[in-house]
Order: sequence, then C-alpha cells, then structure tokens
Amino acid sequence: MDRLQALSVFVAVAEAESFAQGARASGLSAPSATRAINTLEAHLGARLFTRSTRRVRLTEAGRAYLGEVREILAQLQAADDAASGAANTPVGRLRITCPQEFGRLHVTPLLTDFLDHYPQVEAEAVMLDRIVNLVEEGFDIAVRIGHLPDSELTAVRIGQVRRVICASPDYLARRGHPRTPDDLAQHRLVALAGGAAAREWQLGAAAPQRVSVNARLTVSSVAAAIDVARQGWGLCRVLSYQVGPDLDAGQLVRVLQDHEPAPLPVHLVHVEGRRAAAKVRAFLDFAVPRLRALPVLRGDTERD
Repeated sequence: MDRLQALSVFVAVAEAESFAQGARASGLSAPSATRAINTLEAHLGARLFTRSTRRVRLTEAGRAYLGEVREILAQLQAADDAASGAANTPVGRLRITCPQEFGRLHVTPLLTDFLDHYPQVEAEAVMLDRIVNLVEEGFDIAVRIGHLPDSELTAVRIGQVRRVICASPDYLARRGHPRTPDDLAQHRLVALAGGAAAREWQLGAAAPQRVSVNARLTVSSVAAAIDVARQGWGLCRVLSYQVGPDLDAGQLVRVLQDHEPAPLPVHLVHVEGRRAAAKVRAFLDFAVPRLRALPVLRGDTERD
C-alpha cells in the first residue's frame, strides 16, 4: 500500500473510531487497514491510536497529525479537481455544518433543492450546536450565528436574527405580560441547559442588563422549549428564526421587545476564498440569495 492510501486509511479510521468501519469506508479489509496504520506508525515512530476491544481513539500526536493530513489530502484533491476540470464543474461531496434547528428548518430543504440542480454532487449536513474547525474536521461550509472573530475564513453575510422571549397567548392572558425585565421573576421560565444562558439572560441593546433566571424547567432542546411555551406553560427565550412560523401564526407572542439585545449576524463561512472548489462556489451562488430572502433572516427590525 502506498503512502497516500495509508494516509486516507488513517483519516477514515480516525473519523470512524474503528478499524473495521474505517476499512470499509476505504474499500479495504480490516487486516489491510490495520497493517497500513501499523506501517504508518512505524514510519513516524509515534503511536497514532490507542486501541481497546471496543474502539480506537487518537493519541495527542494522532490528533495533531490528523489536521495536517486532512489539509494535505484536501490540497491534493483540489489539484486533481483542477487538472480534471472539476474545478469548474460542481462534483464530489459537500460537507456543511450548522446549528441543529437552523439545519432542520433551512439547510436541509435547501440542500435537497441544490442536489436536484447538481446531480454530480453529494452532500452531508452535520448539525452541531458548537463551533467547529472547518479544516481540522473536514468541512467545506459552515453556518455561523453571532459575531465572527478575526480569522482567515471567507464569510458571506446572509442576514441577522434576534434573541426573543415569547409565550403563548393563553399563558399571557392568564399570567399577564411582563413589562420590564424585573417582571420575569414573577413568571414561569423555560431555560436551555448548558452555559450561562441557563442562569441569566442578557437584555437590552444600548445598555445591556443581565437578568438572573430562576427557571422551574430546564431542557436541552430548543424544540422542546418552544413546545412547552406553545402549550401555554411559560416563557422561553430562543432565536427569532426558531419561532418565526409560530409568531406568524399567532401561536406565540413576543414580549419585552424593547429590551431585546442587538441583532446577531448570520454568515456562511468557508476556507478557500476565491479558490474555492466549484461545488462550494455553486452552493454559495445557490444558497445565499435564497437565505437572504427568508423573512426570519431579514433583520426583524420592526417591533410589534
């Protein structure tokens, strides 16, 4: 087995955390994949994996090596694409990462339409509520909600969203509308688990105010929090795009709108800039105008 194939096997095993699954992804037998990794480790003089009876895990050296190998393989693929004409024809596998609810509501429907237009492209949408390293984790494009730090990534702004507090009309009829942030102490609150947002909500744009959250119910799912609010149990705080249809249908009502924080920008980001592969350029050309046209991403500057 040549060195390049061994590197591809290494990436496949690392992603699957399994020699057997990595071997299948590479079109090899498990013993062949094991021999390739053993040969690679012997060449490097370093252990890339720790093995157990159930799974394999990258060592510290293996994690560092994985990022470098992915970049090398991506550069090689780009060179092959350019030589074969794929640099101008959308082909291959497009990997996108995005927040879970944004992916469910907007990316998946967009991807199915995109794939209908480009039959030589395959797509994978990985929905994660965390920031991923595009190069190290092998993604082409990411949806980022929030202000972007300085980086070498290329960003295309597609809109903005707000953090909104809402409840059902039935709940507000029974318990009343909160008029100030301090009024939240008299209401049932549904909080999202994890991080500071479960303990306090930041309100206000010009003069931000942190309000302690004494939530009687904490859930780990945005969809669950919205369901609870929709059913009339209490108030939830989510991003405006996540409840856009509920607000339009009157199932939920925004409260404390004058105390909402400043909008959060939404971007599509990718690594390669103007040298991006055709599949990436094609997706951006396809997705950007469609996403910008979504009412929930237009800025929501009007207040009821």
